[in-house]
Amino acid sequence: MRRTSASLVAGTLVAALAWASGPSSPAVALEPSPGVADLAHDINQILGDSRLDIAQAGVVVKSAASGEELYSTDAGKLLLPASNTKLFTSAAAAEVLGLDYRFTTSVLTSGRKAGPVLNGDLVLRGTGDPTMLEEDYDALAAKVAKSGIRLVTGKLIADDTWFDGVRLGQDWAWDDETAYYAAPISALTASPDRDYDAGSVVVTVAPDGGKVKVTTTPDTGYLKIVNKATVGSSTNVLIERQHSTRTVVITGTVASTYNEWVAVDDPTAYAVSLFRGALEKRGVRVMGKTTTGAAPAGAKEVAKKESMPLSELLVPFMKLSNNIHAEILTKAMGREVADQGTWAAGLKVSTDFARANGVQVLNLRDGSGLSRRDGITPSSIAQLLLAVRDKPWYQAWYDALPVAGNAERFVGGTLRSRMRGTPAEDNVRAKTGSLTGVTALSGYVTSADGEPLVFSIMLNQYLSSSPKDIEDKIAVRLAQFSRNAPVDAAAELRSAPQEWPDLECSWLKPAEC
Repeated sequence: MRRTSASLVAGTLVAALAWASGPSSPAVALEPSPGVADLAHDINQILGDSRLDIAQAGVVVKSAASGEELYSTDAGKLLLPASNTKLFTSAAAAEVLGLDYRFTTSVLTSGRKAGPVLNGDLVLRGTGDPTMLEEDYDALAAKVAKSGIRLVTGKLIADDTWFDGVRLGQDWAWDDETAYYAAPISALTASPDRDYDAGSVVVTVAPDGGKVKVTTTPDTGYLKIVNKATVGSSTNVLIERQHSTRTVVITGTVASTYNEWVAVDDPTAYAVSLFRGALEKRGVRVMGKTTTGAAPAGAKEVAKKESMPLSELLVPFMKLSNNIHAEILTKAMGREVADQGTWAAGLKVSTDFARANGVQVLNLRDGSGLSRRDGITPSSIAQLLLAVRDKPWYQAWYDALPVAGNAERFVGGTLRSRMRGTPAEDNVRAKTGSLTGVTALSGYVTSADGEPLVFSIMLNQYLSSSPKDIEDKIAVRLAQFSRNAPVDAAAELRSAPQEWPDLECSWLKPAEC
C-alpha cells in the first residue's frame, strides 16, 4: 500500500494554528476536504499499476499559491531524474547568466596586414555557441574577405580554450559516444540545422538508380563515409560512426530517403573545418595548417557573430530536451562565476543556486541528466518549481517548458503527443525525463478550480515498457482536481498503457513520437 503524507490523510494537522477558547481547549484536527481525499485515492490507484511492483515511485503535489502539500509518497527519496535535471540547469543559467546572455564567436589576428596579405595567423575563437550553423561560419568568412584579406601567411588556429578539454561527461555510457544526443562538448562547435544539435552531422541515404547515394548536412568532408548499403525493397539501414574516429559506416538496405543524426568525434576540428572551407569559397587562402591554441594577447578582432539571447535559446533547449545545450550552459556558468569553463565549476553554480532557493537534497553530475549518478528527490524538484515563480525571468523560463498535447513542435516539445483530448491538454507545462528504466515528469498544472499546482513524478527501476502513461494519468487527474468536489476519473484510471520509448521522444530522430 502506498504511504501518503499525514497532511493529505488528515487535511494537515492544523489544530495548532486555530484559536482556542482557553488553555485547556483540546486541539481539533480538520477533516480533509472531499476533493483532496479523492485525489489521494485516485493517485494511489494509479500508482498501484503492476509495472511499479518492483520499481521506485516518488510523487509530490503542492499548491503553487500556498505551498500546501496535497499529495506525497516517497517524495524524499533520492531518484534518477534523467532530463528533469535540466530544470535546475536552465533555472540556474537564467539566474546567473541572465536572459540577455549571448555566446560570441570571433575571428582574431595579431598579424600585420599589407594590402591583401595578412602576415601572421588567423584565429577562430569560440565561447560555446551551440547555434552556430554552416551559414554562420560562412558569414564570418565573408567578413574576413570584406576586410580585404585574401592571403594568410600563417596558420588557422582554433581557440576553444573558453572551456576545458574534457569532452564527455565522466559517467556517460560508452555506447552513447557516437549518439548525437551525447555529442562531445567544446567551446567551438557547429549544428546541422535549427534544432541546434551542436556537434553533430545529419547523414542522409537515398536510392539513386541502382546505388545508395550518401549526403551530409552540412555538406562537409570532415567525416569519412564507408558506404556498404544496397538498394532494397525496404529501408533497414544502420548509419554508425566508429568509436573515437571520423569514420561512418553505412550498412543494410535502402528503399527511401532516410536521415541519421551522428555525433562528430571532435567538435572543434569539425567547426574549424567548416570555417576553413568557407574562407576558401570566399577567396581567402590560408597557407599554414589548422592547429589549436589560445589567441595571442592583444589580438585584434576581424569579425564576430553573437548568438540569440538565452531567453530564445531556452525554447529549443527545454522544448526538445537538448543535452548539449545543458552541458554548454553548465560550463558557461562555471566560466562566468569562477573563470573556469569546467563541469565541476558549473555544477557548483547550479548546486549553489538550488540550495539558495531552498532545495535540500540533490547530487548533480552533469547538466543534462545523462549521468546515472545524478540524484534528485521529488521534493527538491517541487521546491525549485515553487521558488522560481518569483524570479524576474520566470515567465520566459515557464514558457520554454513543453506544453501537453500541443502539436506545434516548438510549443508542445516532448509533450506534444501526450495527454491530447484531456483536461491536461494545453494546461500542463512540464519537463520530461527519460532513460532506460527511468522516467520523470515535473512541472505545473492548473486545477479545475483554477488553482495553480506544482508536481513531480519520478519512476525508477522498472523492467517492463515505459510507464509514461502513469505520469499522464496523474497529470490529467491534477487538471481535474477540485478541492470541494470529488471527480469521476474512472475512465482515465482504466485507460490502457501506451508504448513509449526509453529515451526522450525528441531524441528519436527522424521518427519522433
